[in-house]
Amino acid sequence: MTLPPRYRLVVDVMVLMVRDDGRVLLLRRAGQVYASGLLCPPGGHLEAGESVTAGALREAAEEVGVTIAPSDLEFCHAIHHRSPEGEGRMGMVFTTQQWTGQPSICEPEKCSALVWADPVRPPTDCVPYTAAVLERFCAGALLSEHGWPAGGAA
Repeated sequence: MTLPPRYRLVVDVMVLMVRDDGRVLLLRRAGQVYASGLLCPPGGHLEAGESVTAGALREAAEEVGVTIAPSDLEFCHAIHHRSPEGEGRMGMVFTTQQWTGQPSICEPEKCSALVWADPVRPPTDCVPYTAAVLERFCAGALLSEHGWPAGGAA
């Protein structure tokens, strides 16, 4: 008996940096990257051997130049996303209200602007899975599924 191949997916990490006024930091993607021109929080995919916390801290430092203490990072949401190409991805979303440094564009070839947005009414030009995360997170949900057919089957 041949077993079907084991399901594997990419793990993404995202950080919702929340200011005192409740707004979250979004980056306008730019250049030759996925979803160029659209908004998303600081984040990316895990590197080999990296924990989700370490990946979230690294991505925030690489993309916006801030340092976040691991104890200031709090898990807030998971999203099982299916890309337009049909690739499954799992997004682990964290929130923080504390960081050291002023957020700035550290990868100008990948980001053209920083936007502080109301997560309850995010801009219409968000990456679709970012909009899904913000909607479900603001509703208090810990999990979203995005890009899957009704019922979750491929």
